[in-house]
Amino acid sequence: MGEARIAAGLRGLSIWLVGLFAVALPAVGAELKVATIAPDGSHWMREMRAAAAEIKERTGGSVEIRFYPGGVMGNDAQVLRKIRIGQLHGGAFTAGGLAERYSALNLYGIPLLFRSLDEVDYVREHLDPVLTAGLEEAGFVGFGFIEGGFARLMANHPVRGIEDMRRRKVWVPEGDPISFFAMEELGLSPVVLPVTDVLTGLQTGLLDIVAASPVAALVLQWHTKVSYMTDVPVSYSMGLFALDKRAFMRLSEFERQIVDEVVTRTVAKLDEAAREDNRRAREVLERSGVKVVHVDERSVESLRGEIGAIFPRIRARADVDAALLDRLVGLLEEYRASHAVAEAEPAN
Repeated sequence: MGEARIAAGLRGLSIWLVGLFAVALPAVGAELKVATIAPDGSHWMREMRAAAAEIKERTGGSVEIRFYPGGVMGNDAQVLRKIRIGQLHGGAFTAGGLAERYSALNLYGIPLLFRSLDEVDYVREHLDPVLTAGLEEAGFVGFGFIEGGFARLMANHPVRGIEDMRRRKVWVPEGDPISFFAMEELGLSPVVLPVTDVLTGLQTGLLDIVAASPVAALVLQWHTKVSYMTDVPVSYSMGLFALDKRAFMRLSEFERQIVDEVVTRTVAKLDEAAREDNRRAREVLERSGVKVVHVDERSVESLRGEIGAIFPRIRARADVDAALLDRLVGLLEEYRASHAVAEAEPAN
């Protein structure tokens, strides 16, 4: 009887120890395959590789993130298909690239919606958490958004207004039906292409006009195929690093905490650095020979008026979250009203 009790006690101790180590140590061999169009060696890739190395070290090698940079896995739509079948587990997307899964991601990019980066900051402070929650409901875990910056029109002829865009082939990113609709309503000729095909489109004449932030134009080499950049913030662009929720939830709680902490910190760092990166990229574009086209305020207001005229039809679209758009517009009005009052008050 004594030996039986000892044996039973040892079995209980063994089970307890196994349970202890199962809690303390993550499962071995989790690999997350992530695709991006960012070229290897770019600032984005350097930061994300550093994050992956930290995650691997802190999880004792149990979580490894393998990147497929430079668009080798295809455009955003192709990456999404590969995520659905489990060939990939996540990606670095443009906001429009994930809009087919969560259409509200396109709201920030409505043409001429924002007038300044201060307005962007105010809106993002309130709505970024809402978009992150909506993205999770759509099946993806996000870790924050990375500013792409204001996209500006780039072409081989000066563009100062709508008339300069007529009878020209204007690029619209794949996954951005709102911009496509707006351009058609304005009587323009939009051409839908994934980001990965834009350089070829400029080379072959399939595209005449593109809109891109200075960083995007520089990194993707589009600046080598254009001569002019219009100094009007046409639309606000952003990107995000997102993982398929199914793959993320297969990690242990220990692993999820580390991935969330490290990636969220890295994304915030990239977001914070984006404005300075765009400022420097713009300087490089100008030194490379791209000429800046300045547009007077009256012409800019005319452009805003033309977009404003079709805004109700944008809001009425089935793929637009009208309630969230109304909240965004309300935040803009709130910001503008408070700053108009501040500017009107005499200085002390």
